[in-house]
Amino acid sequence: MTTLLTGISVGLGALVVLLLALLVVRWRSDTRTDERVAEVVRSLNGRMDELGRELAGALERAEEEGRRSRIFGELAGSIDLDEVLSRALEAAGALEGADAALVMLPDVQGGKPLVATLGLSVEEAERHAITGPPDGRLARSISMSYTYPELGRQPEDGDEEIVHAGLAVPLPGETQTLGYLTVFTRSKGHDFTDDDVRMLETLALGAGPAIENARRFREARQLADLDALTGLHNRRFFHETLARECARAHRYERKLALIVFDLDDFKDINDRIGHLAGDAALAEAAERVRDVVRTADIACRVGGDEFGVILPESSLEDADQLYRRILSAVSSRPLGAAGKIYLSAGVAELRPEDDPVSLFQRADDALYRAKEAGKGRVVAANAPRLGPA
Repeated sequence: MTTLLTGISVGLGALVVLLLALLVVRWRSDTRTDERVAEVVRSLNGRMDELGRELAGALERAEEEGRRSRIFGELAGSIDLDEVLSRALEAAGALEGADAALVMLPDVQGGKPLVATLGLSVEEAERHAITGPPDGRLARSISMSYTYPELGRQPEDGDEEIVHAGLAVPLPGETQTLGYLTVFTRSKGHDFTDDDVRMLETLALGAGPAIENARRFREARQLADLDALTGLHNRRFFHETLARECARAHRYERKLALIVFDLDDFKDINDRIGHLAGDAALAEAAERVRDVVRTADIACRVGGDEFGVILPESSLEDADQLYRRILSAVSSRPLGAAGKIYLSAGVAELRPEDDPVSLFQRADDALYRAKEAGKGRVVAANAPRLGPA
């Protein structure tokens, strides 16, 4: 690019020198050469205009290449998946005519796909996510156009919020396609061109490896945060999350509740049926806990047969109700060779003077009070026993 700019500059300089020489010649010539000189001057003016346009185009391409290089550098320099996706979407959204961008990554285990978007609502993102051709083949690009019969007319320029067209290209991974990078326009009549396809492909080529690396790191981190036996979050994750949620609740003056519970007489159960059968019962109990906690709740194995559930935006009453759902799920039917097992729990709600340690300690102390009171029941921290389920 630097060589091109230098060549254009030299060409412009040479043309200026030639123009000056012709002007000198004209001063020394008779009138019969005026028309020839004027024609040459017009030609030179046209050539200078052309070179000027080439120079402007070269500068624009240089700026675009610099921006693309900067984006690729930022993508490669991060292993945070949210950040990588955000930068890729911003770069795609900068494509001429693009009003929104979307990345859809199917889950390799068949779970819920990961969808990240810029400029689309959650509902729009779910409707417009691209999974590829119906026959499963890999397309170089996919172009979409939208009509809206429910309007009773074709979309007009005033319908700014309507998506009129889209363009998707695959995100290449190391061994397989990760998903699709898609841009959308809300401008009626805008068509994405072959140049747009090439630019989006170039972006996808740089973003794909960065997204794959960041996704692997997230998956590895998630595995490191899970308890191998129960599949719930582990003790380290529990205390890190409790600290973060306590700080957030204090900062924004929000509610936060905590449940700490364990399986009654689990040591005796292990002694009776053996540790392997006991581990199976523990894993089954954790699965039942997962089935009844809310999406926002964070269920963890704190250690042994002790569990903790962090309840953001929740009160002491919410914690008591969740404990009763957990008790019903775990104790309503036998847990394999262990038979029916009951739970005891302590619940606590965050107070202004609490830090993560004191909140956990209050809930844990309440758990031991529940044990002393007869097991199979819940006790609120610094309060009378709430009673059995």
